[in-house]
Amino acid sequence: MAYLLGLMSAIVWGAGDFCGGLASRRAPLLTVLIVAEFTGFCLLVASAFLVNETFPASPAVAYSVAAGLSGTIGLGCLYRGLAIGRASIVAPVSAVIGAAIPALFTAHMQGLPGELKLAGFALALAAIVLASQSSHEAKTQNALPFGLLAGLGFGGFFVLMDQASGPHSTFLPLAIARSFPIPIMLVICLVRNRTMLPTLPAVPLVVLTGILDAAGTVFFLLSSTFGRLDVATILSSLYPASTVILSRLILREQISLLQKLGVVLALTAIVLIVW
Repeated sequence: MAYLLGLMSAIVWGAGDFCGGLASRRAPLLTVLIVAEFTGFCLLVASAFLVNETFPASPAVAYSVAAGLSGTIGLGCLYRGLAIGRASIVAPVSAVIGAAIPALFTAHMQGLPGELKLAGFALALAAIVLASQSSHEAKTQNALPFGLLAGLGFGGFFVLMDQASGPHSTFLPLAIARSFPIPIMLVICLVRNRTMLPTLPAVPLVVLTGILDAAGTVFFLLSSTFGRLDVATILSSLYPASTVILSRLILREQISLLQKLGVVLALTAIVLIVW
């Protein structure tokens, strides 16, 4: 179940990142983040109400707040990078950094996993790197720093949210993580005199971004709850595959031979990790 949930997280997150990058081309970045975060917050609160989830303890709330700040910074950098560059470089770079941080944390706290899983981790990281190869060097250089910063933000989010959640506490910690950055972004919009609402044509895409991102995060947390954090993170970090595939199908971005090899390695890595 942990493996399946991790893969579901990768698929859903990749689709959400594609929508977020596309929305950032049609609306201001802060607007996209605010509406997406608020949409995800409403979805998570409704889910917590439906399952009658109890409010988390104070330490979990603190971890959730810190995770929300880290994740929002990562998401903002990712969407900005996707808006100015190519998905095939920004998403994989963020995934490599975001996966490495929790893997190192888990190895320190729980020890190394089995040899097959370690080999799967190595292949997964190699797959993500290969998937990031692009012939558009100018756009790559402009977007690369955003991919790196996004990975740092995501890595912090993974570790902190794993500390905040538990078997009976999934939706509310995520709702707290999403709610805290919203007022900060609203204040920034007011100070910069920026609009807080996207244009009407962009609304469905922004709302879909929030729904997919929230759903992907839920799948990740459930995966890390039922299994190890490093396994959940590595599997969910394969999300660039769906981002790149959607970019190829919808935006007609070309997929190189190295990127195709990265997909093959990713599939091999999944087999080794779940073996």
